[in-house]
Amino acid sequence: MQLTFRWFGPDDPVSLAHIRQIPGLSGIVSALYDIPVGEPWPRERLAGLKSTIEAAGLRFAVVESIPVHEDIKLGWPTRDRLIDNYRASIRAMGEVGVPVLCYNFMPVFDWVRTDLERLLEDGSTALAHDDLALAEIDLSEGTAELPGWATAYSPAELRDLFVAYEDVGPDELWENLQYFLEQVIPEAEAAGVRLAIHPDDPPWPIFGLPRIITNGAALDRVIDLVDSPANGVTFCTGSLGALPSNDLPELARRLGARGRIHFAHCRNIRVTGERRFHETPHPTASGDVDMFEVLRALRDTGFNGPLRSDHGRMIWNEKGRPGYGLHDRALGTTYLNGLWEGLSREVRR
Repeated sequence: MQLTFRWFGPDDPVSLAHIRQIPGLSGIVSALYDIPVGEPWPRERLAGLKSTIEAAGLRFAVVESIPVHEDIKLGWPTRDRLIDNYRASIRAMGEVGVPVLCYNFMPVFDWVRTDLERLLEDGSTALAHDDLALAEIDLSEGTAELPGWATAYSPAELRDLFVAYEDVGPDELWENLQYFLEQVIPEAEAAGVRLAIHPDDPPWPIFGLPRIITNGAALDRVIDLVDSPANGVTFCTGSLGALPSNDLPELARRLGARGRIHFAHCRNIRVTGERRFHETPHPTASGDVDMFEVLRALRDTGFNGPLRSDHGRMIWNEKGRPGYGLHDRALGTTYLNGLWEGLSREVRR
């Protein structure tokens, strides 16, 4: 297992120098955040980012992520050109030596929350989601009312996207995902890059849009679409854990036995109602994710890839990007490191 940390580049209020001081941590998860969606990533830009990371005594372990253009998800004729650009970005990753690419196939919206500052009993704040609150958000003025949404859509752009997706249901989305993977997985194999699809977050339809990567059966199906060691998953305990029917240790054991968990996001959540949850500190006792058993399953199946603490609370008066402060993610990292050390010693005994 390789402990890693998400870093949003030079504009991130969390510095590489501070990340470097987290015990046991060796890798950085990052991306080229200013490249327009659909454009190929220049090799020299990736190489420059890698050099910056290495100069801080860390290594560039995962690209998270190269966004998949909506035309690819929609299956439009323009997708072939955009897939060619995506393949070029994968080639650039291989040439620079970044081995894992985390991506998702969520229509229009990436991860969604309805509250970025849910006050917890200990006085910290955390990300939270409630489908009832989501239903009250008015998108007629674009995405301005959607908390924390990174990609801004105008009312006209959002209206056009919703119209486009009227003809795309789960079956069509699966077909378009298969087409995409059939084109990019051979490129990934040649480049020495492992693709790791991220589960939908939250793992159910939102705003009437289909979401298909929601459970273990879906992750198995993704792997089977193109049976290659380069085609794998990001095992996200928070995304999958928001659906109580997902048995996370069993899923980790099954997918790990197939050798297809290429990346792991470990965070804890508390489910508080139907399609309602909030994020918590990382330890098992803090939420509904049995982090000990998840890591045991990863250990038992030989997982040796990158793993990172995921969304943290904002604690100790820290200000910054919600979910991505330094302090609680660092605490989460040391907790995960301690669990892994204990599990590793258990095996040796």
